[in-house]
Amino acid sequence: MKPISVAAQLRTTDLARSIRFYTDVLGLDLMFEYRDFYAGLSAGGQMLHLKLVDNPDKSHAEIAEGEHFHLYFGTDDARALAASIEAKGVALTKPPQQTPWGTLEFALHDDEGHVLYFGEVLKP
Repeated sequence: MKPISVAAQLRTTDLARSIRFYTDVLGLDLMFEYRDFYAGLSAGGQMLHLKLVDNPDKSHAEIAEGEHFHLYFGTDDARALAASIEAKGVALTKPPQQTPWGTLEFALHDDEGHVLYFGEVLKP
């Protein structure tokens, strides 16, 4: 036997705002909301959980400073997705750029300050 799925959990100080960001801006599907403090969203069969907390995630500055990320999303068209997100008023922290490892990536902060990366695998 082995695990068959994985879900990340991000903390938020405003669950409704975070749900709107992930559904309206990124296009994820809201799968469930539980008692106004927990929600599950789906992206291509993968789950993201949001949990309402009193204080913001303390890792934001350290993650951003080290060029790390909280979440990495795969996409089949990084430039189009980046343009769509910018058209909804969200600033990118890194514009789409080709990496030495063969991806086209861009980054942004979500409504709560989590660092999100998006990448498209480039064909050789």
